[in-house]
Amino acid sequence: MSSRVTASSPHMHLGHGTSQVMQLVLLATVPGFTALFFCFGWGVLFNLLWVPACAVACEAVVLKLRRRPPLATLCDCSALLTGVLLAAALPPTAPWWLGLLGSGLAIVLAKQLYGGLGFNPFNPAMVGYAALLLAFPVEMTRWLLPRDVGDALPDFVTALGLFLGQETLTPIDAYTGATALTLFREELGGQTVAEFWQSSPVLGHWSGTGWEWVNGGFLLGGLFLLYRRVIGWQIPVTLLGALALLATLFHDGGSSASHGPPLLHLFGGASMFGAFFIATDPVTAATSARGRLVYGALIGSVIFCLRAFSSYPDGVAFAVLLGNFAVPFIDRCTQPRVRGQQK
Repeated sequence: MSSRVTASSPHMHLGHGTSQVMQLVLLATVPGFTALFFCFGWGVLFNLLWVPACAVACEAVVLKLRRRPPLATLCDCSALLTGVLLAAALPPTAPWWLGLLGSGLAIVLAKQLYGGLGFNPFNPAMVGYAALLLAFPVEMTRWLLPRDVGDALPDFVTALGLFLGQETLTPIDAYTGATALTLFREELGGQTVAEFWQSSPVLGHWSGTGWEWVNGGFLLGGLFLLYRRVIGWQIPVTLLGALALLATLFHDGGSSASHGPPLLHLFGGASMFGAFFIATDPVTAATSARGRLVYGALIGSVIFCLRAFSSYPDGVAFAVLLGNFAVPFIDRCTQPRVRGQQK
């Protein structure tokens, strides 16, 4: 008995539905969140519980206003994943209203305004993060000192007070400090990289103390996604490769004019998180194989330029949004030639 194929090509697939892909990505964030919680304390857990709940609630409200059945859409876990990714990007000192506003911007402005999942041209989590960073730079850049630097993490009650916005009752300056990327760019001065590395307790073996573990956790999760074939290798490899290449070229042996060694950039800030969990978003990334190579290299190059020459010490969110903006042009220029037609 023969069967007829009625669906259009390509017919080969991995059997991953939308909800299953989202669940695998959620699972892959566990090592990174574990490292974040260990290095930065209770605020990470508060963000992880609060921000996804706000994202799901915002999605349900907008779907009701659009007269769409909310249950079917919410079950694809896309809103939940957006909230989780945004929670990973927020500092552990973020008050509750910051997560609520960021998740609302991500869901309403960057996703549902364009028609929902599959129609948004920009990564929703990064739209929410970038909007918060531009509007509230003080709250968004106030990171805690990691656990290994002076054991200065706030306890549960203090962290809860920060989350509830009771900063007047909390000596927040006793717990916060510059991240390794910020410290390296602003305070290197006339020292060589080796001299500065020995003088700063915030710097670890490869990058910032604590941030090495965080990036290692997200790297482990990213390798899991590659193993399960949820994402392709082109974007993370070219993104990290371009970032490492530019860092090597501008390192100049570690003089006072250096912009940091390659390992500082690869394992500092949100490099691994952006490479495996943000830039690889299938909706907003390039579609062709060659296009993904160009897309990843573009984002990695912009990340380094922002870190080296702008006022933003990390720059992953803005680099990804710029890459999203360039996707239509990249796709148009990198589509494979139809067989039988001239180039």
